[in-house]
Amino acid sequence: MNTAAQMTVVPAELQTFLALDFGLKRTGVAVGNRMLRQAQPRPTIRAEGDARFDKVAALLKEWQPDALVVGVPFHPDGAPHENTVRAQKFARQLRGRFGLPVYEVDERYSTTEALADGAKDADAGAACIILEQFLRTMA
Repeated sequence: MNTAAQMTVVPAELQTFLALDFGLKRTGVAVGNRMLRQAQPRPTIRAEGDARFDKVAALLKEWQPDALVVGVPFHPDGAPHENTVRAQKFARQLRGRFGLPVYEVDERYSTTEALADGAKDADAGAACIILEQFLRTMA
């Protein structure tokens, strides 16, 4: 029996991911898939609180990703700091609100790398770097 309630199984190579570079005022966004292993920047979210989640919900509806990737910052020596905790909380909230798998990626130096690469939007550029780093780790 084929019903609309059945889940469609997406071949691994076609999996799509939405990456978020969390910030207190801005959240960079990128989208990419496992086959190409490349990320494309999307407009940065300039919202806080529930408005941020509303914008994420709109992105999920548009892109229908199989999972989310969230950049988690650390000090250069790997020690956590205030923004580490905030980004991890954001990742947990995404998991709880949207029911998708959420992968956390160490995002040290992603903004610096994005700027060095000439990104016009450093937040979206950082999200691309975070997503491409994640995609490189997949078999």
